[in-house]
Amino acid sequence: MLPVDLPGTVRDALLAPLVDHHCHGVRRDDLSRAQFELLSGEGGSPAPPGTTHFDTPFGAAVRRWCAPLLDLEPHAPPAVYLARRTELGAAEVNRRLLAGAGVVAFLVDASPDSHEPGDSDLEVLTAAEMGRHGGAAADELVRIERIERDVAATAELAVDYLDNLGEELTARAARAVGLKTVIGALCGLDFDPARPARGAVIAAANRRLADPKVPLTDHVLLRYLLWSAVDVARERGLPVQFHTGFGGQAGEPHRADPARLSGFAGALQPLGVPVILLHCYPFHRQAAHLAGVFPHVYVDVGLALPHGAAAAARVMDELLELAPFHKQLFSSGCRGLAETGYLGALTYRRALAGALGSRIAAGEWSTADAARIAHMIGSGNARRIYRL
Repeated sequence: MLPVDLPGTVRDALLAPLVDHHCHGVRRDDLSRAQFELLSGEGGSPAPPGTTHFDTPFGAAVRRWCAPLLDLEPHAPPAVYLARRTELGAAEVNRRLLAGAGVVAFLVDASPDSHEPGDSDLEVLTAAEMGRHGGAAADELVRIERIERDVAATAELAVDYLDNLGEELTARAARAVGLKTVIGALCGLDFDPARPARGAVIAAANRRLADPKVPLTDHVLLRYLLWSAVDVARERGLPVQFHTGFGGQAGEPHRADPARLSGFAGALQPLGVPVILLHCYPFHRQAAHLAGVFPHVYVDVGLALPHGAAAAARVMDELLELAPFHKQLFSSGCRGLAETGYLGALTYRRALAGALGSRIAAGEWSTADAARIAHMIGSGNARRIYRL
């Protein structure tokens, strides 16, 4: 599995069970080829006519690394792979791939994801089911925009909307290990970091309730929701995850650059609420810089590693250039397909193995240092930040 020869203690540290600090549920139903391909691409669109999403770094990695777990030869043709997937059934495929990831705890955002066409709550495994399939513990992450959607659907007055929002955030946070926002995908990360004035919030809430079924894009309400979540996170000692970089602002990817969060991160520093930058690629160097500058900012490159498998070692190496080792975390970014969970863990281990091996060979790090860093990134940092 690991691409380089390493001292035994370092190898053991890399192969130790991981804490996947950010993932989503995977589909529980059997998938057609069209459904599988939609879920394997980040854009949520079919491949152009005459092409396939299997002709991507992720598609190649599925055929190389996931095929053996389904009793196939590496590099099995797509049709053969998908036929075997159907033959085994979704439950068995999910069990093999999630268990094969070697994860000891899944932290799951169970909200339906806009990048998963046609998904409903019934088609996606719950956090508890993810744990059972993977032979691991499981805890929930609360996506604050999902709470806002539920509140907007039932509130009649702006005052009710604001009161209910605070109550629901508090209630759901009590059952979670962290909060998460996708504000970057809704309005970009270059939002005004200041708390909005109450008058502006009430006016925006009235506009929202006039058409509560549309996605929330009002900057005032998004900022109010985020600051309300920060208050709850501070009270309960929870971190707040920010979706950034890869898979964020599809139409304006530059607005998903985590560097644009520096003003907000600075405003949060006195409060001590941990800020976790998810995914980050191709802005991982900017994210690493923020993690080095701010004591409460953490970083991962999950999701990017399995989707950019050929470059995973380079991305990990660049993250290690600047981000403090106690600020880095592992996540698979698993979503929709159990293959994403397995490949997220596999590519992470292989990428970190290459980075550690080169530093040991150059005499930059001792074997003990390399093993300690592997343990920190793989599970130790997440256990500390999420109080697991």
